[in-house]
Amino acid sequence: MKFTCLLSCFHLKPVPTALAQVDREKIYQWINELSSPETRENALLELSKKRESVPDLAPMLWHSFGTIAALLQEIVNIYPSINPPTLTAHQSNRVCNALALLQCVASHPETRSAFLAAHIPLFLYPFLHTVSKTRPFEYLRLTSLGVIGALVKTDEQEVINFLLTTEIIPLCLRIMESGSELSKTVATFILQKILLDDTGLAYICQTYERFSHVAMILGKMVLQLSKEPSARLLKHVVRCYLRLSDNPRFSDFTFHWSSFKESETFESSSDSVATIDLFLHLISY
Repeated sequence: MKFTCLLSCFHLKPVPTALAQVDREKIYQWINELSSPETRENALLELSKKRESVPDLAPMLWHSFGTIAALLQEIVNIYPSINPPTLTAHQSNRVCNALALLQCVASHPETRSAFLAAHIPLFLYPFLHTVSKTRPFEYLRLTSLGVIGALVKTDEQEVINFLLTTEIIPLCLRIMESGSELSKTVATFILQKILLDDTGLAYICQTYERFSHVAMILGKMVLQLSKEPSARLLKHVVRCYLRLSDNPRFSDFTFHWSSFKESETFESSSDSVATIDLFLHLISY
């Protein structure tokens, strides 16, 4: 009876096989187990594994009693371990499983607006403030960035408007300057998506301080890429520069082109025609 009600609530289509029915019943069981501290850890692990194969997992998580509160409890429980930095690999893996489920909620069109209205991304920002280079912290930052990345990937105005009311830009800039390659790549992707929105570009270019800080970090990344090439990261850096070039203030930072032209960054990092085209368009300014 319990599972039948859940099916009707989410307007789910009948499952074609007995095996599929068993799988869905396991999903319902794991969601129920999130509410209990004794069974939560295993439920987090199992649901995080299944999130790609259950299209309606996000609304199931959002509308089931106590589930989002349980996920937020997992996040808050880690706060004492980030300052001072004592986070263990086990703690990191567990909270990252919770973050993976929140990413699922953030990326689903039926739950995204409610996710933003509840200001849930703000619970992740303390993780983005961390600077420890250990693997548990790096994994925590990367997974947290993944949640924000899932939001901006939708190209929705609502997402950009929300993020601009928070400190996500300075947080991304700090990670772009000193994070690992993967974290830098996701953080730069988030900045790129904000810049591609007219409201985001206007916000960053509104004051000289904001604009110059972004341009300075991008310049540092170009120089770093000459020492540690990464085609994937370079692509996002070039796209950020290209979008900034749509603003008249961009001409004040022509000195950054010497970073591209005089270093081996572009030659050593670029392996795609699209990146080459972007670069050629960029240096024509």
